[in-house]
Amino acid sequence: QVQLVESGGGLVQPGGSLRLSCAASGSIFSINTMDWYRQAPGKQRELVARTYGVGKTDYADSVKGRFTISRDNAKKTVYLQMNSLKPEDTAVYYCHANVQIRLGALYEYWGQGTQVTVSS
Repeated sequence: QVQLVESGGGLVQPGGSLRLSCAASGSIFSINTMDWYRQAPGKQRELVARTYGVGKTDYADSVKGRFTISRDNAKKTVYLQMNSLKPEDTAVYYCHANVQIRLGALYEYWGQGTQVTVSS
């Protein structure tokens, strides 16, 4: 069993910053990708940023230049540094990972979500 535990959400004013963390634990052989998604009320869940390969990253157009995803493989943790936050960034942010629990057995896992609210 693999768990993803997020932390770092909260209420912030427009223009402010937050840093989200997601730590993976459990029966892990290797982690292929670790990503951040978000879901705003009444909207579909969308990919915000992802890490893959060796140091490769991708971002949604709406967050490019403002958000930075990083990963600490030794700690099995992914971070999302969010700067210049806007009200439209308000959403529940979910950590997602594709994990091999043994060689050749790849599964995807989701965290429980952390609320980010950007409001004055």
